[in-house]
Amino acid sequence: MIDYKTVSLSDQVFEQLETDILSGKYQRGEIVTELQLCTELGVSRTPVREALRRLFQEHLIEDTPKGTMVLGITPKDYMDMSEIRLRIEELAVRGFIKNADPDSLKELNEAVDFQEFYLSRGDVDHLRALDGRFHEIIYAGCGSRVLQDTLAPLHKKIQQYRHNALQAPLRARTSVQEHKDILQAIVARDADLAVERMKLHIGNAMHRALNGEEK
Repeated sequence: MIDYKTVSLSDQVFEQLETDILSGKYQRGEIVTELQLCTELGVSRTPVREALRRLFQEHLIEDTPKGTMVLGITPKDYMDMSEIRLRIEELAVRGFIKNADPDSLKELNEAVDFQEFYLSRGDVDHLRALDGRFHEIIYAGCGSRVLQDTLAPLHKKIQQYRHNALQAPLRARTSVQEHKDILQAIVARDADLAVERMKLHIGNAMHRALNGEEK
């Protein structure tokens, strides 16, 4: 059920459906209808129709003879997005180190501290959210709106794969340790080491998400 907020109803519907697709609630190949979505979300057809139009533009759904089919993010999409991150997240890390102030460093450290807390509780959903938070802090503090606007949506779109990468306890512990290692290099203002560790983290996360094994 949609909660009414200051943002438009169509925006709320789009955000909810986008999250449901990216999180895997709606599986690839599943057929959805306007009536079904209206019933599930408790809204009229107009905002649902507008949300579907935007989801089509995002290549998350497509029209088929059977109806509107969910595409989601395929393993190939995920690999492509990870390859992009491997190439340009370096710029965000270097920018963050260059621009980081005590508040942003404290925020990054807190994200890691909370990850360790939720790791001890086996709370994958909070771990995934804090994994996103860790990277978003770096994007927001890198000093480039272009980099932030490029990387933040990519990281959001791979949330189901990020969940897979954190699902098993060993994978989760490894991911949190990688964040701690990146943080350590950032605090030391060692850009080369921080970039090296970030690339290792992204590569390992891709391996964990697709293969379910430690690299």
